[in-house]
Amino acid sequence: MSAGVARIERRFRALQAEGRAGLVTYVMAGDPDQDTAQNILDGLPAAGADLIELGMAFTDPMADGPSIQAAGLRALKAGNTLRGTLDMVRRFRAGDQDTPVILMGYYNPIYNHGVDAFIADALEAGVDGLIIVDLPPEEDDELCLPALGAGLSFVRLATPTTDDARLPAVLANTSGFVYYVSYTGITGARTAEAAAVQESVERIRRHSALPVAVGFGIRTPDRAAEIARVADAVVVGTALVEAARDSLDDTGAATGDTVEAVLAMVRALADGVRGARTGAAA
Repeated sequence: MSAGVARIERRFRALQAEGRAGLVTYVMAGDPDQDTAQNILDGLPAAGADLIELGMAFTDPMADGPSIQAAGLRALKAGNTLRGTLDMVRRFRAGDQDTPVILMGYYNPIYNHGVDAFIADALEAGVDGLIIVDLPPEEDDELCLPALGAGLSFVRLATPTTDDARLPAVLANTSGFVYYVSYTGITGARTAEAAAVQESVERIRRHSALPVAVGFGIRTPDRAAEIARVADAVVVGTALVEAARDSLDDTGAATGDTVEAVLAMVRALADGVRGARTGAAA
């Protein structure tokens, strides 16, 4: 078992032992600039993040809502690249060998980097897994299978439209955890309803023993606590990206409040998730 796969499994076992769901935080690499983004990333575990999704900026993020699209464009404008994103993980690992980091984004930058080179570079940097939203199971030969073979987890998305006939294909090569998208559409557009989420999580569990993390539409500590009672982990992204955005000055540059704005929200969300005490992963 690779260090990355082991890190994710260890974290979910620890959460299960604590009888609670985890908090997965999504932030955009390089937003609003490399140094500020690094400080945010480095501060996430102490603020309460159990796992981290690090967005890879891309010019055509079809599944992302306006806030995350804007974050990606800010990062690109500031000079972020895929190599810069991997450098962020490398620097993070210098101070944290325990918190899983999953890169989330689109296939094009990886294709341009070269699949084999990307996998090798990601493992060397300390990446644990990948979420690539535009590669369906039918394209597993492109990246999923090589990544799994090298020791990177490949986290698959399931949605409300992923029925029982489709789920086996979606889950066949999934590892680490399953990311359940609580509604159809782009990020940040709606609110996740706990009752519907619970039904879907239970259905996924009938097909897979992997932990189920739920994202999209979770913006507040109270809503995070609701979802934490029915899922193994809660994913929050748009709210954190917007916290960073709202702290910027009129030119879009970071201020002295930017890092703390994000980390304060993470602390509040973590309190909500920990307060739920669900035992969801059991």
